[in-house]
Amino acid sequence: MKGRVFSGIRAVLFDLDGTLIDSAPDLGAAADLMRTGRGLHALPLERYRPLAGSGARGMLQVAFDMSPEHLDYEAHKEEFFVHYEACLMQRTRAFPEVSEMLDALMQRGLTWGVVTNKSQRFTTPLTRAMPLFDTAKTIISGDTTPHAKPHPAPLLEAARRLSRPSAMCLYVGDDERDIAAGRAAGMQTVAARYGYLGLGADVSRWNADAEVTSPMGLLKLLELP
Repeated sequence: MKGRVFSGIRAVLFDLDGTLIDSAPDLGAAADLMRTGRGLHALPLERYRPLAGSGARGMLQVAFDMSPEHLDYEAHKEEFFVHYEACLMQRTRAFPEVSEMLDALMQRGLTWGVVTNKSQRFTTPLTRAMPLFDTAKTIISGDTTPHAKPHPAPLLEAARRLSRPSAMCLYVGDDERDIAAGRAAGMQTVAARYGYLGLGADVSRWNADAEVTSPMGLLKLLELP
Protein backbone atom coordinates (compact mmCIF):
# COMPACT_ATOMS: atom_id res chain seq x y z
CA MET A 1 0.00 0.00 0.00
CA LYS A 2 1.29 3.45 -0.87
CA GLY A 3 -0.31 6.87 -0.74
CA ARG A 4 -2.81 8.90 1.20
CA VAL A 5 -5.81 7.91 3.28
CA PHE A 6 -9.06 9.02 1.64
CA SER A 7 -11.90 10.72 3.47
CA GLY A 8 -15.41 11.51 2.25
CA ILE A 9 -15.53 8.63 -0.23
CA ARG A 10 -19.05 7.25 -0.69
CA ALA A 11 -18.59 5.10 -3.82
CA VAL A 12 -15.75 3.02 -5.23
CA LEU A 13 -15.54 2.32 -8.95
CA PHE A 14 -13.31 -0.38 -10.40
CA ASP A 15 -11.81 -1.31 -13.71
CA LEU A 16 -12.77 -4.89 -14.61
CA ASP A 17 -10.01 -6.95 -16.25
CA GLY A 18 -6.86 -6.97 -14.15
CA THR A 19 -8.51 -5.22 -11.22
CA LEU A 20 -11.53 -7.31 -10.18
CA ILE A 21 -11.17 -10.35 -12.42
CA ASP A 22 -8.31 -12.32 -13.91
CA SER A 23 -9.49 -12.82 -17.49
CA ALA A 24 -6.01 -13.18 -18.98
CA PRO A 25 -6.26 -17.00 -19.31
CA ASP A 26 -9.36 -16.77 -21.51
CA LEU A 27 -8.12 -13.75 -23.48
CA GLY A 28 -4.78 -15.42 -24.09
CA ALA A 29 -6.41 -18.73 -25.03
CA ALA A 30 -8.57 -17.01 -27.66
CA ALA A 31 -5.55 -15.36 -29.25
CA ASP A 32 -3.45 -18.50 -29.05
CA LEU A 33 -6.15 -20.50 -30.80
CA MET A 34 -5.73 -18.12 -33.71
CA ARG A 35 -1.99 -18.82 -33.72
CA THR A 36 -2.26 -22.59 -33.60
CA GLY A 37 -5.01 -22.51 -36.21
CA ARG A 38 -2.46 -20.96 -38.54
CA GLY A 39 0.18 -23.56 -37.79
CA LEU A 40 2.15 -21.34 -35.38
CA HIS A 41 3.43 -22.65 -32.07
CA ALA A 42 1.50 -21.87 -28.91
CA LEU A 43 2.73 -19.13 -26.58
CA PRO A 44 2.70 -19.36 -22.77
CA LEU A 45 0.13 -17.37 -20.81
CA GLU A 46 2.95 -15.30 -19.31
CA ARG A 47 3.44 -13.69 -22.72
CA TYR A 48 -0.20 -12.60 -22.90
CA ARG A 49 -0.83 -11.61 -19.28
CA PRO A 50 0.85 -8.17 -19.16
CA LEU A 51 -1.22 -6.92 -22.12
CA ALA A 52 -4.52 -8.57 -21.20
CA GLY A 53 -5.88 -5.22 -20.03
CA SER A 54 -5.65 -3.95 -23.61
CA GLY A 55 -8.09 -6.58 -24.88
CA ALA A 56 -7.95 -7.49 -28.58
CA ARG A 57 -5.30 -4.88 -29.30
CA GLY A 58 -2.95 -6.35 -26.71
CA MET A 59 -3.66 -9.96 -27.55
CA LEU A 60 -3.10 -9.48 -31.28
CA GLN A 61 0.09 -7.59 -30.55
CA VAL A 62 1.42 -10.58 -28.61
CA ALA A 63 0.10 -13.28 -30.93
CA PHE A 64 0.99 -11.70 -34.28
CA ASP A 65 2.94 -8.52 -33.53
CA MET A 66 -0.03 -6.80 -35.17
CA SER A 67 -1.00 -3.20 -34.49
CA PRO A 68 -4.34 -1.50 -35.30
CA GLU A 69 -2.70 0.07 -38.35
CA HIS A 70 -2.23 -3.34 -40.00
CA LEU A 71 -4.43 -3.90 -43.06
CA ASP A 72 -5.77 -7.17 -41.63
CA TYR A 73 -6.27 -5.90 -38.10
CA GLU A 74 -10.05 -5.50 -38.19
CA ALA A 75 -10.58 -9.00 -39.59
CA HIS A 76 -8.23 -10.48 -37.00
CA LYS A 77 -9.95 -8.51 -34.24
CA GLU A 78 -13.38 -9.89 -35.13
CA GLU A 79 -11.96 -13.41 -35.35
CA PHE A 80 -10.46 -12.91 -31.90
CA PHE A 81 -13.82 -11.69 -30.59
CA VAL A 82 -15.55 -14.82 -31.86
CA HIS A 83 -12.99 -17.08 -30.17
CA TYR A 84 -13.13 -15.07 -26.95
CA GLU A 85 -16.93 -15.12 -26.88
CA ALA A 86 -16.77 -18.92 -27.04
CA CYS A 87 -14.50 -19.21 -23.98
CA LEU A 88 -15.54 -16.11 -22.06
CA MET A 89 -15.92 -17.81 -18.67
CA GLN A 90 -13.90 -21.01 -18.98
CA ARG A 91 -10.92 -19.83 -16.93
CA THR A 92 -11.86 -16.33 -15.76
CA ARG A 93 -12.05 -15.88 -11.99
CA ALA A 94 -12.13 -13.04 -9.49
CA PHE A 95 -8.74 -12.19 -8.07
CA PRO A 96 -8.14 -13.49 -4.53
CA GLU A 97 -9.55 -11.15 -1.84
CA VAL A 98 -11.85 -9.30 -4.26
CA SER A 99 -15.09 -10.77 -2.91
CA GLU A 100 -14.07 -10.12 0.70
CA MET A 101 -13.00 -6.58 -0.16
CA LEU A 102 -16.32 -5.77 -1.83
CA ASP A 103 -18.23 -7.20 1.13
CA ALA A 104 -16.20 -4.99 3.46
CA LEU A 105 -16.93 -1.90 1.38
CA MET A 106 -20.66 -2.55 1.55
CA GLN A 107 -20.48 -3.19 5.29
CA ARG A 108 -19.03 0.30 5.58
CA GLY A 109 -22.02 1.67 3.68
CA LEU A 110 -20.18 2.36 0.43
CA THR A 111 -21.61 1.58 -2.99
CA TRP A 112 -19.49 0.15 -5.78
CA GLY A 113 -19.56 -0.24 -9.52
CA VAL A 114 -17.54 -1.07 -12.62
CA VAL A 115 -16.17 1.11 -15.40
CA THR A 116 -14.42 -0.90 -18.11
CA ASN A 117 -13.31 -0.43 -21.69
CA LYS A 118 -14.57 -3.94 -22.43
CA SER A 119 -17.49 -3.72 -24.85
CA GLN A 120 -21.01 -4.53 -23.66
CA ARG A 121 -20.93 -7.57 -25.96
CA PHE A 122 -18.63 -9.22 -23.40
CA THR A 123 -19.22 -7.23 -20.21
CA THR A 124 -22.90 -8.07 -19.90
CA PRO A 125 -22.72 -11.89 -20.21
CA LEU A 126 -19.58 -12.05 -18.08
CA THR A 127 -20.92 -9.98 -15.18
CA ARG A 128 -24.30 -11.72 -15.31
CA ALA A 129 -22.57 -15.09 -15.06
CA MET A 130 -20.53 -14.15 -11.98
CA PRO A 131 -22.42 -13.75 -8.67
CA LEU A 132 -19.65 -11.35 -7.64
CA PHE A 133 -21.38 -8.59 -9.59
CA ASP A 134 -24.86 -9.03 -8.13
CA THR A 135 -24.22 -6.17 -5.70
CA ALA A 136 -22.67 -3.76 -8.22
CA LYS A 137 -24.81 -0.63 -8.45
CA THR A 138 -23.67 0.28 -11.96
CA ILE A 139 -21.65 -1.34 -14.74
CA ILE A 140 -20.34 0.93 -17.50
CA SER A 141 -18.89 -0.73 -20.61
CA GLY A 142 -16.48 0.68 -23.15
CA ASP A 143 -19.34 1.51 -25.51
CA THR A 144 -21.86 2.78 -22.94
CA THR A 145 -20.81 6.37 -23.66
CA PRO A 146 -19.41 7.85 -26.87
CA HIS A 147 -15.90 7.76 -25.39
CA ALA A 148 -13.79 5.11 -23.67
CA LYS A 149 -11.06 5.63 -21.08
CA PRO A 150 -8.82 7.60 -20.77
CA HIS A 151 -11.68 10.00 -21.56
CA PRO A 152 -13.56 10.82 -18.33
CA ALA A 153 -17.03 10.31 -19.85
CA PRO A 154 -17.53 6.68 -18.67
CA LEU A 155 -16.55 7.58 -15.11
CA LEU A 156 -18.76 10.64 -15.07
CA GLU A 157 -21.67 8.51 -16.30
CA ALA A 158 -21.05 6.03 -13.50
CA ALA A 159 -21.06 8.81 -10.92
CA ARG A 160 -24.28 10.18 -12.39
CA ARG A 161 -25.97 6.79 -12.17
CA LEU A 162 -24.83 6.44 -8.56
CA SER A 163 -26.03 9.96 -7.76
CA ARG A 164 -22.62 10.76 -6.31
CA PRO A 165 -20.40 13.77 -7.01
CA SER A 166 -17.12 12.80 -8.63
CA ALA A 167 -15.22 14.11 -5.62
CA MET A 168 -16.92 11.45 -3.48
CA CYS A 169 -15.89 8.62 -5.82
CA LEU A 170 -12.69 6.61 -5.86
CA TYR A 171 -11.51 4.84 -9.02
CA VAL A 172 -9.28 1.77 -8.89
CA GLY A 173 -7.51 0.39 -11.98
CA ASP A 174 -4.43 -1.42 -13.23
CA ASP A 175 -3.69 0.67 -16.33
CA GLU A 176 -2.37 4.18 -16.85
CA ARG A 177 -5.55 4.98 -18.79
CA ASP A 178 -7.58 4.24 -15.66
CA ILE A 179 -5.66 6.75 -13.60
CA ALA A 180 -5.79 9.38 -16.35
CA ALA A 181 -9.56 8.92 -16.70
CA GLY A 182 -10.14 9.08 -12.97
CA ARG A 183 -8.12 12.25 -12.58
CA ALA A 184 -9.88 13.86 -15.56
CA ALA A 185 -13.23 13.01 -13.97
CA GLY A 186 -12.24 14.69 -10.71
CA MET A 187 -12.02 11.44 -8.76
CA GLN A 188 -9.36 10.14 -6.40
CA THR A 189 -7.40 7.28 -7.96
CA VAL A 190 -5.72 4.07 -6.85
CA ALA A 191 -3.35 1.98 -8.98
CA ALA A 192 -3.81 -1.79 -8.58
CA ARG A 193 -0.24 -3.09 -8.74
CA TYR A 194 -1.44 -6.70 -8.59
CA GLY A 195 -3.05 -6.32 -12.05
CA TYR A 196 -1.76 -6.55 -15.61
CA LEU A 197 -0.13 -3.07 -15.72
CA GLY A 198 1.29 -3.43 -19.25
CA LEU A 199 4.77 -4.22 -20.50
CA GLY A 200 7.47 -2.18 -18.80
CA ALA A 201 4.95 -0.05 -16.92
CA ASP A 202 6.34 2.45 -14.41
CA VAL A 203 3.35 2.77 -12.11
CA SER A 204 5.02 5.50 -10.08
CA ARG A 205 4.74 7.78 -13.13
CA TRP A 206 0.98 7.37 -13.43
CA ASN A 207 0.38 9.99 -10.71
CA ALA A 208 -2.21 7.89 -8.90
CA ASP A 209 -3.17 9.18 -5.48
CA ALA A 210 -2.34 5.78 -3.97
CA GLU A 211 -1.23 2.27 -4.90
CA VAL A 212 -2.18 -1.15 -3.55
CA THR A 213 -0.53 -4.53 -3.99
CA SER A 214 -3.66 -6.54 -3.11
CA PRO A 215 -7.43 -5.92 -3.20
CA MET A 216 -7.74 -5.90 0.60
CA GLY A 217 -5.09 -3.18 0.76
CA LEU A 218 -7.74 -0.78 -0.50
CA LEU A 219 -9.57 -0.90 2.83
CA LYS A 220 -6.57 0.59 4.64
CA LEU A 221 -6.83 3.67 2.42
CA LEU A 222 -10.41 4.47 3.40
CA GLU A 223 -11.44 6.31 6.50
CA LEU A 224 -14.50 4.81 8.13
CA PRO A 225 -17.57 6.84 7.17
